Amino acid sequence: MKVIKTTDAAGHVLCHDLTQIIPGEYKGAKFRKGHIVTKEDIPLLLSMGKENLYVFELEENMLHENDAAKILCKICKGDNIIQSDVREGKIELKSEITGLFTVDTEKLKRINSIDEIIIATRKANTMVKKGDKLCGTRVIPLVINKEKMKDAEKIGNNTPLLNVRPFTLKNAGIVNTGSEVYNKIIEDKFTPILIKKLKAYGIDVKIHITTDDNIENIKNAISKAREGTDIVLCTGGMSVDPDDNTPGAIKQSGADIVTYGAPVLPGAMFLLGYFDDGVPVLGLPGCVMYAKATIFDLVMPRIAASVRMNKEDFIEYGEGGLCLGCKECQYPLCPFGK
Repeated sequence: MKVIKTTDAAGHVLCHDLTQIIPGEYKGAKFRKGHIVTKEDIPLLLSMGKENLYVFELEENMLHENDAAKILCKICKGDNIIQSDVREGKIELKSEITGLFTVDTEKLKRINSIDEIIIATRKANTMVKKGDKLCGTRVIPLVINKEKMKDAEKIGNNTPLLNVRPFTLKNAGIVNTGSEVYNKIIEDKFTPILIKKLKAYGIDVKIHITTDDNIENIKNAISKAREGTDIVLCTGGMSVDPDDNTPGAIKQSGADIVTYGAPVLPGAMFLLGYFDDGVPVLGLPGCVMYAKATIFDLVMPRIAASVRMNKEDFIEYGEGGLCLGCKECQYPLCPFGK
């Protein structure tokens, strides 16, 4: 830090805020700490009575926080993401579309391990809407060693840490199982809820079939529901009771089962499989019908964006997979699934 004449300050970095006072009109920081003085600033600074300024002396191996923030932004910013202007060493990234937010978690951890650098994001593999805030970046000091920024760039390796993937599935087939629904003893209240949930991902229901509990009939209904659809969802008969044949029928239909059961409550009896052509098939437990947030809401952003899930993905849900049953549900603004 040093004191220099204001007339010689162009290109230097201010060490502190500078307050402007216009009697009866305004009092506030006209120039913030970290501001790089321009030639155009000098007349205004002199009019504020600032004949001398305290400035940082930027050494050759140092970067200003604004320049560092731009580098971090470049490391982070991937597809369908827009950025704010740099302000006081900070840049925010927002989603340009509604879709699935993804993060290269390992690279994020490595970069955040570099002293004096931070990248803060929202939780990965969640649904975001157009305009949602995704990330903020900055360095802690006003100036930072260039070598640290080079280390961060090496970790990034020209592949963005963050992306928003569009939802790609368009049409769904629903198979309702259960003799009580098939014989119209009770009303089907599951399908209307499922239609509404799918709409949020831009998915329309093209085929809807109701069948009894016969395993062969369920298997045939699943095969029919696959015709011209991007996803098949089965409701009913997902527990371990002897007459609950939906999981067995899904397996007999030719699907490769990723998981039957998930460490998530509500949603333990969930099933996910994939057919040879990549079409996902879901077996949905009854909780999807009556609970606002379940395993279905955790997995659908990835499935709707055509991201193939594996067993490890479900194992990771165990931490955070317990819904706290709040009196007033605030999902997704809660710890569930995070």
